[in-house]
Amino acid sequence: MLTERKDIRNVAIIAHVDHGKTTLVDAMLKQARIFRDNQQVEERVLDSNELERERGITILAKNTSILVPNPQNGEMIRINIVDTPGHADFGGEVERIMNMVDGALLIIDSVEGPKPQTRFVLKQAIEKHIPTIVVINKIERRDANPKDALDKTFDLFVELNADNELLDFPIIYADGLQGKAGLDQHLDNDLHALFEMIIKHVPGPMIEEDSPFQMLVTNLGYDEYSGVTATGRIHAGRIKAGEPISRIKLDGSIEKTAAKYLFAYIGLERVSIKEAKAGDIITIAGLKDIQIGETLASADAPVALPTIAVQKPTVRMSFGVNTSPFTGLEGKYSTSRKIWERLQEEIKTNIALHVSETEQKDVFSVSGRGELHLCILIETMRREGYEFQVSRPEAIIITEEDGTKTEPFEELHIDVNPDYVGVVIESLGKRRGRMEEMNNNTDGTVHLRFTIPTRGLLGFRYRFLNMTHGQGILNSFYIGNRPLEGSIESRENGSIIAIEAGTSSTFGLKNAEQRGILFIKPGVEVYEGMIVGETGRSQDLAINVVKKKHLTNMRQSIRDIDERLKVPREMSLDELVEYLAEDELLEVTPKNLRLRKRILNTHDRLRFQKTGEGQE
Repeated sequence: MLTERKDIRNVAIIAHVDHGKTTLVDAMLKQARIFRDNQQVEERVLDSNELERERGITILAKNTSILVPNPQNGEMIRINIVDTPGHADFGGEVERIMNMVDGALLIIDSVEGPKPQTRFVLKQAIEKHIPTIVVINKIERRDANPKDALDKTFDLFVELNADNELLDFPIIYADGLQGKAGLDQHLDNDLHALFEMIIKHVPGPMIEEDSPFQMLVTNLGYDEYSGVTATGRIHAGRIKAGEPISRIKLDGSIEKTAAKYLFAYIGLERVSIKEAKAGDIITIAGLKDIQIGETLASADAPVALPTIAVQKPTVRMSFGVNTSPFTGLEGKYSTSRKIWERLQEEIKTNIALHVSETEQKDVFSVSGRGELHLCILIETMRREGYEFQVSRPEAIIITEEDGTKTEPFEELHIDVNPDYVGVVIESLGKRRGRMEEMNNNTDGTVHLRFTIPTRGLLGFRYRFLNMTHGQGILNSFYIGNRPLEGSIESRENGSIIAIEAGTSSTFGLKNAEQRGILFIKPGVEVYEGMIVGETGRSQDLAINVVKKKHLTNMRQSIRDIDERLKVPREMSLDELVEYLAEDELLEVTPKNLRLRKRILNTHDRLRFQKTGEGQE
């Protein structure tokens, strides 16, 4: 028999990137007295991952909890909070988290209104029929327009086919940075209104307390003392620390094991507990080789829960052993065995990622939800000491049962200065983008909406920043597969390639600079086939960048000292991945990122271009 637990609420925080959800969680934790009065607390306290802090985005879903009094009777209620990523590339995190909660806080920036990723995360909540509280955030900003933001949010609910029950969503206004909230635009000096709304409008979990134990594994981690940890919400029954349980694997087989250690989330800490029951979000430690989507169940009556389903990957890259002349010089782990083992570990927790072997024994295919999804993995691995090389991302083409080939499509949203609208539309037209909408924003920029094949977006973000001088904003999300479009033009500019190994010189680079834009400065070790710049034309250009000027007298020597080069273009990992052409690779080491041609030898490369022979 199903009954409602009145003492807890399980809530997900969902939003578009930078709409303030993590900052709001910070304020909720502080006001719930999770921290000591004298405790120094960093901003974005839940974003503990190094890359999350550097990039200012949430990558991994996080669990925490607070205790707040019920305004009806004063009894303490535990609110379990799950902070989720806002970027569509990490949508796998959002999809699986929705299995753990009974309500959601949808954070909307009162200046920007709902954005593309708002649509994505809200869609997940609506599909699960999760009651949603709309939080109009940042309303004390000078340029805030909460009425417009709310109107657009309602329209979005309608567009996503929310039923009447979900359309009747409660609304609260907030300033997460100041830790203030209110039922109207006149905010109180704290978040009590938000806490009360969660208690009132998010239902307690419906549970089967007397049924056999069931829990779906939603997240994995590792504890140095207790080993692999499995986190999830108890669907039915009770569990005690140390008691025997059944592990129902993804293939349906059952293995007997034991819940050696139980943990619950209290504030930011994971604390040991002796017992838990249906509705609780807990972590079980001491399990070997557990996988996300498996069911942990009663030892006597094991029944599997529906597994977690996430959208399939849309983009893939190859990860392979570094084959440059510098192989093994800068990385701790560089063999195919080490790279393969690391990728296998990744897919245990990163369920939106797929890894497979290829016909080349030292090259593996890695598929994900977007370029950012894969770039985060690349950066994580290099920081762990791995050395490898990756290929240009490519969209995953699917052959349907009737023989039709389909490819992933995305809805693309762009906000840009009116001066750049023409060049953006022209560029996207060449990439099979179809403009669906064009509107003027209140801040003087123009909003453009396109549908476009994922293929057309690969490499576009890098070009977009250049053509808009860094002033444009671009967001996209996957909308499904459609019939394969025709050919799409690749990168417009060719590469400047080192024709000889050695140390780059001012003289050699000056010759290259006259033909395009440099990526390196003097004094850099290069090898034949390494990419050192970009030409102003579509063709590649091989140049001797290590060549030194022969000095004949002192006067000439002085003139050479005065010779100056422009500052080379520095590109981030994300930009380098986007820059890659089909015949190029990115060499990744803990110390350096180097662009290179697949075929390093100049003669062999030219022969392949003419005859198709000699490809490595």
